[in-house]
Parts: sequence; C-alpha cells; structure tokens
Amino acid sequence: MKMRRVLLVLLLVSGFYLLTTYMVPSGTIGNWVKSAFPSLPGNGTTAVNGPLGNFHMTVANAAPEFDAEEQNNINVYKRTLPSVVNVTSTTVAFDFFYGPVPQQGMGTGFIIDKEGHILTNNHVIQDGQRIEVTLSDKHKYKANVVQVDKSHDLALLQINAPNLTPVTLADSKNIVVGQKVYAIGNPFGLNGTMTRGIISALRSVRGPTGAAIDNAIQTDAAINPGNSGGPLLNSRGEVIGINTMIASNGSDQSAGIGFAIPINTARAFVDDLARYGHVRRPALDVVTLPIGPDIADQLGLAADYGVLVERVLPGGAAERAGLKGGSQRAYMGNTPVMIGGDLIVKIDGQDITTQQDVSDVMNSHKAGDTVTVTIFRGRKKLELRVTLSEASERQT
Repeated sequence: MKMRRVLLVLLLVSGFYLLTTYMVPSGTIGNWVKSAFPSLPGNGTTAVNGPLGNFHMTVANAAPEFDAEEQNNINVYKRTLPSVVNVTSTTVAFDFFYGPVPQQGMGTGFIIDKEGHILTNNHVIQDGQRIEVTLSDKHKYKANVVQVDKSHDLALLQINAPNLTPVTLADSKNIVVGQKVYAIGNPFGLNGTMTRGIISALRSVRGPTGAAIDNAIQTDAAINPGNSGGPLLNSRGEVIGINTMIASNGSDQSAGIGFAIPINTARAFVDDLARYGHVRRPALDVVTLPIGPDIADQLGLAADYGVLVERVLPGGAAERAGLKGGSQRAYMGNTPVMIGGDLIVKIDGQDITTQQDVSDVMNSHKAGDTVTVTIFRGRKKLELRVTLSEASERQT
C-alpha cells in the first residue's frame, strides 16, 4: 500500500516536471486552450516569413475594452456629429489678369431644429454670395441667410433637407471653470474633428468685429481656423457655446486659448427673431468701468464694488432715466477714464460687481422692459427706474 502511494507521488512529480519544463514554455498547452476555446480573451502570436527573416508579433485576440471616460468621449461624438455641418461661403474677387475669381471661406455650424435652421458665426458667411452647407453624410445643400447679428458675431441659416438631427442646447449660465468640454468642427477643412479640453476662464473679450463678447467661454480645447461657428459641448453632448476665435499671437493656429460665444446669447438672438422678426437686444446705453476696493478708495466712492458710469449715450435709456456720466478725466495707467459719474451697485436687487453682471441682467430681459437700478451719486444712495432701449450697431 505504501509502495503504491510512493509510486503515485513519483508519477505526479514527474508529470509536473515534464509539463513545466517542456510543454508550457513551448506554448503547447496555451495553443491547445486557444484552439479549443477561441472566444477566450488574451494575446496571441502571429508569424510573418519573408526575405528579411521571420517576424513574430504579439496581437490581441479580443476587441479593446474602453474605460468610462473613453466611452463617454465616443458617445458625445456619435450623438453630436450628425448635427454638425460644414459651411462654405463663396465670394467673387476681381483679378487684374484673370478677371472674376471665386474665393471660398470655410467654417462650421450646427443644426438647431428639424426645419433646417443652423447657427454659425457671422464672420464665416460675411459677404458670401453663395452659402453651401455639407451634412455629415456628405449631402450638400444651398443655404439661405435668415438673419445676422454682427455685434455678437452670429448668423442664422436655413436649408431645405429631410431627416435632420438637431442638437440639444444647454443653459450656459450654469457653466463653471474646470468642467470638461468638447469641440467638433472642420479645422483646416478636416471634417468631423473632435477635440477635448476644459473651460479655462469666463471673461469679456473683443470679437472679430471689435465688439465685446460678454461672458466668453475660454477653453484649452484645440480650436483652429475652420472651427468657427461650431459647437462647444459639455460632457453630455449639449451645446454650451459657439466656437468663435483663437488667441494665437499671429500664428493662425491653436495656442491653447480659444473663445466661444455663450449659447444663451445665441438663444436670445433666435428668440428675438422668432418673436419680432429682428434682433431686439436690450441695452442700458452706458459705458462703464468696473470698480474694486483699491480704485474705490482712491476715488473716495461710497461702495468698494460696482460699475462706474463713465458715459451715457445721448438719447439712450440711461440718459432718459437720469443716470449721470463722468465729468472729470483721469488715467488708469495709460488709459484715460472719466470719473465723477454714478456708481451702479445693483440692478433689480442683483449685485453688480463686473460688466459681465450687467450683461447677465440684460440677457434675462427684452428691450422695453423696465428695471430698477440702484446707484450711489456721491454718498447718496438712489434707485432709478430705467426702461431698456433696443441696442443698435451705433450703441454697441
């Protein structure tokens, strides 16, 4: 009995030795398992023979698995791409030797409803004599310009096409610095390109026409020529902005600083067109200077925050309501400013600390609405009722 047990142990040890020494290193068992169970995941080896010798390469036997972040990137792209279009604007220039020569500019846009309305930048289609839109499925359509808002660099186009997929518009009032964003467009004519980044800042900047873009979304997502007019998306694939321009220091390509118009500005533009047939942006008709504690202390102001009225536009809403502009010239560094005017600290009970706060209030009203403006005139606190006027290109 004991001899049988000894022989059994010796047999098992010998078998284990043969298995680990000769069969496992050579891949005999592994190859047998792969042939018996081809659906099992893992890596395999493929051999290629040629004039330069034999090449043994490791190849994956299964499709890659995406992590949660990669899968979300893929979902955002697939969900939004059918709504993003390529916009081509054709103009005719006269050449001394060749006569009339067509010239094309390219940008991006996105579909906002099934009736074929498309939002893009005004500078994408400006002066275009023929506007053409190419969908993600490569079908091309002639586009009509419904209306433009030069001050905000916005344009609304329309095409006649079936089975369109509109985007979902978010509320850009709730965006925050640090959140993840995506840009989809046609940089340098490379259709359907997606880039990713974060919101780097929210600030007022000067647009392509020189007009201010309030609450512009600054992002490090790569934006290049051809991205203009395309959507800036949140992680759910909803549009929070319209990619408009880049800060490139003259290199004409992305330097990690791009700017987008908040989608709420575009929604107000479209709402005005739907209600009135034209743009009716509300305005206070003032030129203001933001005030902080240091400036307030130097000027002896009654509050250490607010916006100082440098100038009221003649015949505008502020002048009609009795707001006063500055009467004395001073300098902030090398910049001349007018001081001595009213200090606006609240509008409709909302604290006003920057010019962006004023813009937020304007975006929530229409021309003709009346707001209560709280000011300091010297040390005296006053409340004035101001009926907002309709902004014009001159006023902007």
